[in-house]
Amino acid sequence: QLQASGGGLVQAGGSLRLSCEASGRTFSGVGWFRRAPGKEREFVAVMSWRGSGKRYTDSVKGRFTISRDNRNNTIYLQMNSLKPEDTAIYYCAASVDWYSGIKEGDFASWGQGTQFTVSS
Repeated sequence: QLQASGGGLVQAGGSLRLSCEASGRTFSGVGWFRRAPGKEREFVAVMSWRGSGKRYTDSVKGRFTISRDNRNNTIYLQMNSLKPEDTAIYYCAASVDWYSGIKEGDFASWGQGTQFTVSS
């Protein structure tokens, strides 16, 4: 089970951290995806449960960081230098048999999504 939180409203150039609490299963890979208004859901960032193999979509490289807190099985997406085009519903995802994939089909478990808006 995945429970995402941290959405809201932030000004362009600001920062926000999304959280996703994972429970119930032992996962091998985790990720964040997003669905912008009028667009399909897209990959944002992924990594192995151990924190290796981090990959980011080009538009967020250098601005977003995916991480995990080992103490409480929470996955984070730290987002800096936010832009209006980052406005979306963000979903955390996890897989028990992840092999570095970045497609939606590579992840079987999904959180409910958390919305945030970046104002210009």
